[in-house]
This record gives sequence, structure tokens and C-alpha cells, in this order.
Amino acid sequence: MTYAVAFRLESGLVFAADTRTNAGVDNIAQYKKLQLWRRPGDRVLVLLAAGNLAVTQAVVSLLNEHLAEEEAGEDAATLYTAPNMYRAARVVGDAIREARRIDGAALEASKLGFNTNFIFGGQIKGERPRLFQIYPEGNFIEATDDTPFFQIGEHKYGKPILDRVARSDMRLGEAAKLMLLSFDSTLRSNLSVGMPIDLVIYERDSFDVTREKRISADDEYFRQLSSSWSDALRQAFSKIEEFDV
Repeated sequence: MTYAVAFRLESGLVFAADTRTNAGVDNIAQYKKLQLWRRPGDRVLVLLAAGNLAVTQAVVSLLNEHLAEEEAGEDAATLYTAPNMYRAARVVGDAIREARRIDGAALEASKLGFNTNFIFGGQIKGERPRLFQIYPEGNFIEATDDTPFFQIGEHKYGKPILDRVARSDMRLGEAAKLMLLSFDSTLRSNLSVGMPIDLVIYERDSFDVTREKRISADDEYFRQLSSSWSDALRQAFSKIEEFDV
């Protein structure tokens, strides 16, 4: 499984995904689940994936194939020809449907199902940053000021802190801190999510990515963040009056 989360803020976008994939406790591997496309000065696009690894890799491969076809002069809608983020999200949705046409029947017959979900976001010149959650059917919803984040995968453990704290007017670094706390809660409670974590911070109207990091288990900031959060929770708990019938 996986855990991935993204924020759409007034100041930009923040994305993060773990890298663990497993087929049982004795078969664990790492795969990158964050894909980044950029054309400096024009657009930055980020895709987070969760679900069947073969399906998500097929979708990414189709998106890249279409980009190669565009370079070869073929007339097709791609991530680089989409005039806005809505149309770019439609390109991703079409790739999901194409993958379903190829592999869907076989997956359904094996009872594995066509299990895949995506978060897709970025900015194309001429409009503000936008963020979408794209479903296995290829349709999607868009993040708003009231709901500025999306999660996919094993999200239940990391969701409570986001629900309590997340705001669309947060600073990018502040949102990244909150996001990593959400990962800390998930990592403590679910073995199917594991480090390292891929993190991308995109500053609005920069049309490039200069803040990108892979956070490993020995990352000093993450260890300090986790320890400080545990201490703060213990202190807050001790200050609350005990229950008395």
C-alpha cells in the first residue's frame, strides 16, 4: 500500500508520498510514487499514485509515451499541450481509462480489481495552482479553500491532524511540517507505509521546482519533529483534567 498527501495553498503546492510497496510481510520493496514533469517558465505538474503498482506504472508510462509522441510530431493531447490544469487532469484521466481498457478485464477476472488512485496538481502559466484527486474511473474532484488537501492510500491514521490544523493560508514550510507529522502518525500505526518519503514544495508562479527532497529514516529534521511531537502530546495530555464519574 502507500500513503500520499498534497496541499493546495495560496502560496503554492506541497506534495509527499512514501515509497513502500509490499505483497506480504516477507516481500517488501521501494518504488517512487511521486512523478514530476516540468517545463520551466510554463508549467510544473506532479502526480502521486496509490494502489496496484503495475496499474499506476502503466498510467505513468502511457503519459510519458504520449509526450514522446508529441515530440515526434503526432497530434495528441498531452500534459505539455493541455491549456490549463483542468485539461491536464483530463489527460491523466484518459490515461487511466486507457490502462483500464488494456488490463481491466484481466484484473477483474483475477479478483484483484482495477485498484488505483491519483493526486494530480501543479500550475500552468495563466492560472493559479490547482489540485485534483483522480479516481480509478478517470473522473476527479478539485481541492478548494474549504478542503485544501487530498490523501490517498492508508490515510486514516494521518487524517485527524490534517483535519484539525490544515488551512489554505498556511506557509509552504508550515504545511510541509504538518504533512510530515501526518506521515509520522501513519508510520507508527501501519507497516504497509514506509520511508523514505519523497517531498516536493512548489512556490506559486515560479514555474519550476527548487525544493525537492527524499527524507530517509535517519533524517535529522524528521527525527526531531517526531520526538518533539511526542513530547508535546504527552505534555498536553498531562494538563487535561482526569475523568471522574
